[in-house]
Amino acid sequence: MNRRETVRALLALGAAPLVAEGQKPTSVRRIGYLGTSSPSLEPRYVEAFRQQLRDLGYIEGQHIAIEYRWAEGRDDRLGNLAAELVRLDPVVIVTTGTPGTLAAKEATNVIPIVMASSADPVRSGLVTSLARPGGNVTGFTILGSELEGKRLEIFRQAVPTLSRVAVLWNPANLGVASYLEAMQMAARALRVTLEPVVEVRRVEELDNAFATIVSSRPDALAVIADRFLLARRSRIVEFAATRRLPAMYPYKEYVDAGGLMSYAPSNIELFRGAATYVDKILRGAKPSDLPVQEPTKYEFVINLKTAKALGITIPQSLLLRADEVIQ
Repeated sequence: MNRRETVRALLALGAAPLVAEGQKPTSVRRIGYLGTSSPSLEPRYVEAFRQQLRDLGYIEGQHIAIEYRWAEGRDDRLGNLAAELVRLDPVVIVTTGTPGTLAAKEATNVIPIVMASSADPVRSGLVTSLARPGGNVTGFTILGSELEGKRLEIFRQAVPTLSRVAVLWNPANLGVASYLEAMQMAARALRVTLEPVVEVRRVEELDNAFATIVSSRPDALAVIADRFLLARRSRIVEFAATRRLPAMYPYKEYVDAGGLMSYAPSNIELFRGAATYVDKILRGAKPSDLPVQEPTKYEFVINLKTAKALGITIPQSLLLRADEVIQ
C-alpha cells in the first residue's frame, strides 16, 4: 500500500486528515511540474510560480519539493513524462498547455492537476465546465478564441494595407481548434484573406511550413497560440524577419525574441495563479471545488525596432495603447 492509499484508508476509518483545510502543511510535499518546452525558454514562468509559492510561505526543501519534467518542445514526449511524474506520487501536478494537461489527465484521474495555462479546457474535455470542473483538473485558461479576432483587428490597424495573412498553427493541440475558427470569422469581417493556413505538428515540419508560406507570398504572418510553437519561437521569428513578414504573435516571448507585436493574457499572472491553487490543494481543497479561472490582465507589446526594420510606421494611437514598447 502506497502513501496515498494509506491516507485514504485512515480517512475512511475516521482519522483526522494530515493537513486540515486552511492550514499549511508541515512536512515536505512533492509537486510535479510538467513543462512543454524547456527551463531555458520559460524561466520567467517558472520563477513566477516559485516566487508566488515563496510569497505564500513555502520554502523549497522545507515545505515543498518540485520535480520538473520538460518535453523540450516535443509534445510526443508528454505522455511518458506525465507517467514518470505520476510514479513519483506527488500531491499535485502543475501543467502548461492543453497537450500537457491532457497527458497528465490520461496518466492519473486521482492526483490533482493544476493547469497554469490552457486553451479551451471544456472543448478539449479537460473539465466539465469552468465553474464546476469535476474530476481532478482545474486551474487557468487563456480562453484564446475570442482573442484571435482582437489580434487580427489590432494587426490590421498596425498594417492598414493588410490583405492576405499566412497562419501557422498546430492542429494536434485540441484546445486551439476554436482559435482558428475565430480568426477565420474575424478575417471575413475585416475582409482579410487567411492564406495559406499551414499545419505544424512536429519540429520536422517547420521547414516545409516555411516553404509553403514563401511560395504563397502573403502580406503577413499570424501564429496561433500553442506552447509547442512557442518553444520554436526563435526559428519562427527569424523566418518572419528574413522574409520581411510583419507578424502578430500570441505570446510576449515572441516579441522579446524580435517579433513585431503580440496581444495576450499575462502568463506571469497565470503562473502565479497556479501557485495559489497549489497552495489551496496542499491545504486540503479539491480540484473539483476550484473553478477554472480566466485571465484578468492582458498585455499588448510592440517591438518598434522590428517595425522600423520592416519599414512599418506604427500609428501613435497603437503606441499609446501598448503596455510595452521595445525600442
